[in-house]
Amino acid sequence: MWALRSFLAWAEPRGLLRPAEVDKPVLEAFQRWLWAYRKEDDKPLAIVTQRSHLGAVQAFFAWLCRENILPANPAADLDLPRRPPRALPRSLSLEEVETILAGTDVSDPLGVRDRAILETLYATGMRRMEATNLDLGDLDRARMVVLVRKGKGGKDRLVPLGAQALAWIERYLEKCRPLLEVSASEPALFLSGYGGRMNPNYLGNWVRKTIDAARLDKTGSCHLFRHACATHLLENGADIRFIQQLLGHARLDTTQIYTAVTITQLREVHARCHPHGQAKNALAASADLPEGPKPTQ
Repeated sequence: MWALRSFLAWAEPRGLLRPAEVDKPVLEAFQRWLWAYRKEDDKPLAIVTQRSHLGAVQAFFAWLCRENILPANPAADLDLPRRPPRALPRSLSLEEVETILAGTDVSDPLGVRDRAILETLYATGMRRMEATNLDLGDLDRARMVVLVRKGKGGKDRLVPLGAQALAWIERYLEKCRPLLEVSASEPALFLSGYGGRMNPNYLGNWVRKTIDAARLDKTGSCHLFRHACATHLLENGADIRFIQQLLGHARLDTTQIYTAVTITQLREVHARCHPHGQAKNALAASADLPEGPKPTQ
């Protein structure tokens, strides 16, 4: 309702008191007014806010048409401002991942658990909630897979672990988890220092501190490993539909954002294949250029 009030407050001083007096040019004028409006801090309205105002107007005029108060909807073909493009996910290079992994103290039982968790996050791309929800029964060592139960959207999925993550999990299970276990009835795969299931917020904060401790000038948490998993798979030739299934994305266009992250691979292909892509060609071409006039004082 607040968004519709803004339109009514704009329309009244302009003598637009009846719905029949409003046509598409009027609505486009209101849209331009929203775009030019400045708040008290002299900042413009966010695109999302502008869309909220215009969406309320569209809904209002659609209702007027349904009630036969207006014969046609002047807002039906109104072009809403586009949402800002999604920011590319930050990602870690393979070297940065290895640096973070090497920062865990594997001489300590909790350090072995921490290494197993980080390896699992990187190998599977699972979310922090999915990692803390893992039970012992979700792990299939023979097939080297783990069952992610009730991921985002409430769906289950089976994902591969990879040899390295599985090796660290097995080391944790054989040598460390028994030391952390308080109750034999606790099903959680990864135990906290108190012997119970880990809290997702704790896991996220701990991963963030671990990344900060690596001094990589990158901030983030479990999602950085998720992005790294997807990006590195894509850069090494994995089909995007496989990555979609691995990450548990319901829509392919959610996964396709990672195609824009692989600029490193694209740059290498360009340098190798484009006639003007190599530095030696650029240097040779520049050497053949005639000298220009010398600058005057």
